[in-house]
Amino acid sequence: MISFSDVSKRYPGGQESLTEVTFTLEPGEFAFVAGRSGAGKSTLLKLIPAIERPSSGTVLVNGQNVGALRRAALPYLRRNLGLVFQDQKLLYDRSVFDNVALPLAFSDHSPREAARRARAALDKVGLLGRERANPVQLSGGEQQRLAIARAVVNRPATLVADEPTANLDAESARAILQIFFAFNQVGVTVLIATHDEALLEGCARRVLRLAGGRLLS
Repeated sequence: MISFSDVSKRYPGGQESLTEVTFTLEPGEFAFVAGRSGAGKSTLLKLIPAIERPSSGTVLVNGQNVGALRRAALPYLRRNLGLVFQDQKLLYDRSVFDNVALPLAFSDHSPREAARRARAALDKVGLLGRERANPVQLSGGEQQRLAIARAVVNRPATLVADEPTANLDAESARAILQIFFAFNQVGVTVLIATHDEALLEGCARRVLRLAGGRLLS
């Protein structure tokens, strides 16, 4: 589903965020990208939807070389990717329901089908009863669940999340993680970046460890 082959990412000025990273994530797999702040986790995740492009090496997503895709092809790539980044980009002038339904406005779904899908996504993350609320009325954990609902409303094959439990208490973090486990159990490929070692304790999932932009194990 996701394959990195000798991928490096350099920024202007010579800063190298990733160096010769190689790994493969199989369809339906669940894995963490672990490492301290500055290890290159966010850069790695941004290469998957082509928010960033590799300086060298190859990134394949579902068989497509994303580094070689034209800009016009990127929306089609991202339709099969659910993206949850640290900057949630929630719309605070719209309701919870409208935040989730927004990605469907760019699809060919009828208004009735779009509403059904949005409510189904909210139900999966436990927010169906808050659909008329404004995001500012939600707790931090609820806002993160809202971001996840928006990411999965298109029913993507792959879910990518950057520090989805950051700034949450331990109980809320575990609840968010359980949502990702539930999606994985129905076949969604999941890749989560985290610096929280406590989150990984006792979790029998694959861990890709980054340090200084290099994959250690």
